[in-house]
Amino acid sequence: MSVKVLGISTSPRVGGNSDLLLRQALSGAESAGAVVEYISLSNLKIAPCTECNFCYKMGQCKIEDDYQMVSAKMLEANRLIFATPIFFMTVCSQAKTLIDRCQCLWACKYVLKKPLITSGGRDRRAMVIAVGGSKSKKMFESIRLTMKSYFDILDLHYVSNLFVNRVNDASDIEKHPTAMKEAHRLGRELITVDALPLNKPCDVELT
Repeated sequence: MSVKVLGISTSPRVGGNSDLLLRQALSGAESAGAVVEYISLSNLKIAPCTECNFCYKMGQCKIEDDYQMVSAKMLEANRLIFATPIFFMTVCSQAKTLIDRCQCLWACKYVLKKPLITSGGRDRRAMVIAVGGSKSKKMFESIRLTMKSYFDILDLHYVSNLFVNRVNDASDIEKHPTAMKEAHRLGRELITVDALPLNKPCDVELT
C-alpha cells in the first residue's frame, strides 16, 4: 500500500520560500514511491476559532468552511509536511488559524475521549519546514513548541525539521546552496527511513 503524504503550504505567498521547499520535499517523497498531495491555504477560506466550545459537546467545529476538508485530509494521511514562513518569531497567521481550529480535535480526543485515528496502528509521521529572514535562530524555538503540541493532537510522530534563516525575498531560497536538496532528501527520508527518532525530531538548520 502506498504511503499518502499531505503537504500543507501556509504561506500567503504562493511560490515563496517555504512553499518552494515544500514542493521539493513532496518531490522527494514521491521519488520514494509515496502518493503526494499539495494544499495551499492561500486558496482556502478558514475562519479563526471563536472559542464557542461547541466542540466540547459535539466533537466537531461549528464553523463550516474549508477547515473540514483540510482536517479530513490531515487525519487520512500517513505523512504530513507542514511549511510556514516565520512572522514575528512564530508561524504565520494562516498557519496559526488552521492550528487553532484543531481545537475541535483536541476536544474530541481529550474531552470526549474519542479516537481520531480509528484504523489503529498506523505509522503517522510529520515534518516541518520553516523559513525566516532574521539572523537569529531563536525564532525556531517557538516553531518547535507549537508544532509539537499540534502534532501530538493529530497523533503524528514529529520526526524532522528543515529550518532556514536569513532568507526573506520571494524565491531567494532557490539561490541557497543546499536548502532545496535538503528538502528533497528529508522528504524522501520521511518515506524510506524505518526508525523513529527516540526523543526529539531531527533538525536541519541552514543559514
